Amino acid sequence: MRLLIKNIKELALTESQVRSRVCGNEMGVMNNIPNAYLLIEDGVIAQFGPISEWDNKPVDETVDAENGYVLPSFCDSHTHIVYAGSREQEFIDKIKGLSYEEIAKRGGGILNSAHKLHDTSEEDLFQQAKERVYEMIRFGTGAIEIKSGYGLTCEDELKMLRVIRRLKEEMPVEIKSTFLGAHAVPYEYKGRQKEYVDLIIYKMIPKVAREKLADFIDVFCDRGFFTVEETDLMLKAGIANGMRPKIHANELALSGGIQVGVANNALSVDHLEFTGDEEIECLLNSQTMPSLLPGAAFFLEMEYPTARKMIDSGLPLALSTDYNPGSSPSGDMKFILSLACIKMKMTPTEALNAATINGAYAMGISSTHGSIAVGKVANFFITKQIPSLEFLPYAYTSNLISRTFLKGVEYK
Repeated sequence: MRLLIKNIKELALTESQVRSRVCGNEMGVMNNIPNAYLLIEDGVIAQFGPISEWDNKPVDETVDAENGYVLPSFCDSHTHIVYAGSREQEFIDKIKGLSYEEIAKRGGGILNSAHKLHDTSEEDLFQQAKERVYEMIRFGTGAIEIKSGYGLTCEDELKMLRVIRRLKEEMPVEIKSTFLGAHAVPYEYKGRQKEYVDLIIYKMIPKVAREKLADFIDVFCDRGFFTVEETDLMLKAGIANGMRPKIHANELALSGGIQVGVANNALSVDHLEFTGDEEIECLLNSQTMPSLLPGAAFFLEMEYPTARKMIDSGLPLALSTDYNPGSSPSGDMKFILSLACIKMKMTPTEALNAATINGAYAMGISSTHGSIAVGKVANFFITKQIPSLEFLPYAYTSNLISRTFLKGVEYK
């Protein structure tokens, strides 16, 4: 099947040589081709360039981009979209002045979602998550990492991971799964945190590994959750069972989470609202991707990560939605671009690189996703007629996507 996209105003984020990620000043550079064409063969990018160079060979189907921009699909490398129900009551609590940590201490937050998930069937969880995946596709996302972490028992964590496996099998997007049993300490283990850590290491992780349910392991290493020492033990257990680390770090304090993540060769360290010179230096000497989740900072009214300082220091950055019911109930990557520009002073080009190629790196798929390059999976979207790429984050609530393609097939 040969599919030709023509009448492209500008083909964005093209690569003649595939890169795994972009760092520092490179994040402010984007290779775009005006008046372009894009050729897809059997779901893979086969050829692209200026329309003046198109050889007019026969194709099976032609799509008119109608002078819209064409971009690679967003790669959302941090989500929690397998959950039951919603938590708008906590939204009201936040409005009344309670902090994230205060809500958690009252049995809200992650523990609230765990109670709801326990009472929800695997089929219902799948149907709810499937609708969220479809929503994200409409927003231009073509690859999603999904975490467990609302189970907090062996049975419920496995239930979540089986739902993610089914999503992998049945949804048109690329999906990666992460075991996050160490998302919080269950109420029944209050005062016995070591026992819960042991449960994760000696029971949960081996069972997850036996069923091959997770690509990655994650730990919430932060103030009031899991210590650096506990995190190190759990990450090492995950590595021994074939799961590469990713980590929730430094959302609430300078927790040491970045350092323990880097020490264990984490693929990404995520959140990073609290990041100082020591943390930046640690990341500069690593292959770990710093991943920022400004939707959570926005929703919780927290300080935003120091993105500008990180980029100027030479770091790469990825952007993700953190789509979850408590701290970031949105899967709209375009809004994340806007927050990155408005609140973290990233340029639109930096934000787009962070949401595509660097997001793909943070999922371990940058060889196949995240840019327009020959041989990569044909995940892309066509915009409506807009004056420039900068208009995407500028028009922060406007729906600017006209058509979406996954593996070269239009999603409608």
